[in-house]
Amino acid sequence: MAEESKLLKLPEKWHRALAVAAHPDDLEYGTASAIARWTSQGKEVFYLIVTKGEAGIDSIKPEETARLRVQEEISSARAVGVDTVEFLDYKDGVVEYGLPLRRDIARVIRRHRPDVIINGNYEMTWGGGSFNMADHRSVGIAALDAARDAGNRWIFPELLEEGYEPWDGVKMIFISHPPKSTHAVDVTDSIERGVASLREHKVYIDNLSQNFDPEEYLRWGAAETGERAGCEYAVAFGLLEL
Repeated sequence: MAEESKLLKLPEKWHRALAVAAHPDDLEYGTASAIARWTSQGKEVFYLIVTKGEAGIDSIKPEETARLRVQEEISSARAVGVDTVEFLDYKDGVVEYGLPLRRDIARVIRRHRPDVIINGNYEMTWGGGSFNMADHRSVGIAALDAARDAGNRWIFPELLEEGYEPWDGVKMIFISHPPKSTHAVDVTDSIERGVASLREHKVYIDNLSQNFDPEEYLRWGAAETGERAGCEYAVAFGLLEL
């Protein structure tokens, strides 16, 4: 293994995290295995999902899809020890970066007062030639900005009127599935719960155009990352420090 390909250990000296994602199921393609590890350590993790994923199933009308996917995400979160899942009401597929989105994420950051933000990949690609979709990019950038907005009382002063005092305690942002990862979390003891979490998205998975096995997919990716992290199974992240 080339020295430069090795992954550093992601810092774990923190107590509370807010995971921000564009859609139900975004967190379950690996990140949830790490979240299962952290909740087993006694850490608190909260989920904020920006849309209800209503555009995700071609054969089911958006209103019914939204209802199903919200329930699947709540069950999925419980499988890894997360009890609080909040949904914003942005429209799936056409989320736009802007002040309303920054404000709405900042509000939730002030409410939960996390040490860490778990964020999605906001780059144009997943690495190589795999294109990243617009919702992921918009939400990821907005979450970065909201982490700082939350600590400044003069940005979105209407949040003060709502009773949300500034919170500048976010010290790190973990970026899941970036094009180039730098850190990793050993999930050897928690990957089974990660698999169980992804399996909760049964209706969505059953409607994918290709055959998809959650266990095969997660174990394959985690084993590949584990080789770079020096363990059996691992999940990779990027790291930003505020």
